[in-house]
Amino acid sequence: MDYENEKVLKLVFPDSYEELLSGDNASEVTDYMFRLGSLKVDQLKKEKVRLQDETKQNVEQTQDLAVNNYRTFIETAECSREIYRKFVETEKRIGCLDKKLPDFETTCQRFLGSSSNINSARRLNSLTLTRNAELLEILEIPQLMETCIRENKYDEALELAAYVQRVGSKHGDIPVIANIQGAVEAAWHTMLVQLLSQLRTDLQLPKCLQVVGYLRRMQAFTTPELKLKFLQIRTSWFRNLLGKIPQQDAHTHLTKTIEATRIHLFNIITQYRAIFPDEEDLMSMSVITSDRNATDGSKIFHSWLHDQIVAFISVLEKDLASNNINSFDTILGQCMYFGLSFSRVGVDFRSLIAPVFVKVISSNFQATIIKITLQFEQDMERYTLINKVPTGIKRTKVNDKGGSNTQPPESLLDFTPLAVYCNGILTVFNELRLCAPIALAPVVTESLEGSLESVCRHILSFYRQEQQAFTTSERECFTRFCTCFAYDLVPYLQRCMHFIFPPPTIANHLGINVLTLQKHGITYLKQKKILEPINYLLPDKIEAVIKQVSEISLETGAVSMTQHKQPTTADEEKESSGDKVD
Repeated sequence: MDYENEKVLKLVFPDSYEELLSGDNASEVTDYMFRLGSLKVDQLKKEKVRLQDETKQNVEQTQDLAVNNYRTFIETAECSREIYRKFVETEKRIGCLDKKLPDFETTCQRFLGSSSNINSARRLNSLTLTRNAELLEILEIPQLMETCIRENKYDEALELAAYVQRVGSKHGDIPVIANIQGAVEAAWHTMLVQLLSQLRTDLQLPKCLQVVGYLRRMQAFTTPELKLKFLQIRTSWFRNLLGKIPQQDAHTHLTKTIEATRIHLFNIITQYRAIFPDEEDLMSMSVITSDRNATDGSKIFHSWLHDQIVAFISVLEKDLASNNINSFDTILGQCMYFGLSFSRVGVDFRSLIAPVFVKVISSNFQATIIKITLQFEQDMERYTLINKVPTGIKRTKVNDKGGSNTQPPESLLDFTPLAVYCNGILTVFNELRLCAPIALAPVVTESLEGSLESVCRHILSFYRQEQQAFTTSERECFTRFCTCFAYDLVPYLQRCMHFIFPPPTIANHLGINVLTLQKHGITYLKQKKILEPINYLLPDKIEAVIKQVSEISLETGAVSMTQHKQPTTADEEKESSGDKVD
């Protein structure tokens, strides 16, 4: 609309000018204004009347329309009212919706995030479903490994452990893989304990090699640690085995201990050298290069072997000292065979066994000699010469060179204390004869000399106490008593000692002659010193007797003594032979 038309419109409608231009009928108003501008004056004058008529006609038409269609208008009004009401309600709801839209937007965003996670989980589940068989195999590895260990299928178990270790090194950050790796490691430790427990049983060499091979493949120990662990476990089993041997009877215990130690200790040594064959190479290398690591293995083995031999020697000393050993020769034979058999592995320890037997036999011999001497003292305290009438029986000659003279003099039967003493000495000689080490010759000589000197002193003491009351027959009987002791018993015991320890054998062993042996008093009794207290009571010169005894030829045979019919005499000792031990 141009300016002029707008000015005209303001003149015509001064109050509602802006309403007409801003309404929906602005175009109609503009067209009407153009039409008015094109009318003539007569037409303009008639335009008012025309508009009034047209308005009146419109009102009448409207009234007719309202009368004729009142129901429609009513319905329209009601619809309008209802529409208005619903629009108001809609407006309220839209207001509430505006308030809830931010929360709804937040919820939608959250749903979008969770739905994306669900979608990822769905894709992961789908992938898991497609890989179900492979995943199931991986998840069943711990159970499969436990089954292999339970059924002693260690090769398969080691392969599974190696596989899990490789997978864990690549995918250790995955929780499932980490859990599987932990379970397999626990089963691995169980297998280690099970293999070590198998070493505590009586294993043969092939099985032992197999078990140690598994331990090596597990790499749980270094080579020195594995050697030490092997020796510790096998020693523990060996000690438990020895601990089950009954200890009530020392002889049986020692016999079974020797046999078990010889067999099982040799097996352990054989197993060790078969499992660790580089032992000899290490020993030679240690000599050439003085390498500390090279000598560790040999030190472990030799230290362990030394401990086992020392433990066996301790058991041997303990059982031998219990005085319940029936025969030393049997035990000695087993021990010597034991030591000799170990020479095959370079451990001949017979030189350690001999001193033990020498010490024990010497101690037992000396203790028995002391008891016999004390028994003679008690017998002399109860002995009396009353009614001891000379029988006229001639004593056995000591210079019988026609043959073996091992029978005790018959004159001893007339004097009970001497007979009992001789019987006791012969008993201990017979025990010693079965196992008589040459090293004991000086000890036996000194002990017997001491005992005979004590016997001689007790005879002298008896004489001093009873001499004033002696009758002629009792004095004669006592003289015969002293003569029997000096000329029969002492030379006879000298012959018995030479039978047990032949002077040629002793001299050959020492590398000297028999005269030098006699000069130093080894196996030769100092009879002059023994008989010195009662020398003045003897009828003959003692020097002649000593010279006679020293010229007696050395004889062989069994030492025995004839038992007298009376209960005061001892039993006859049976003849038997035995080997001598150096």
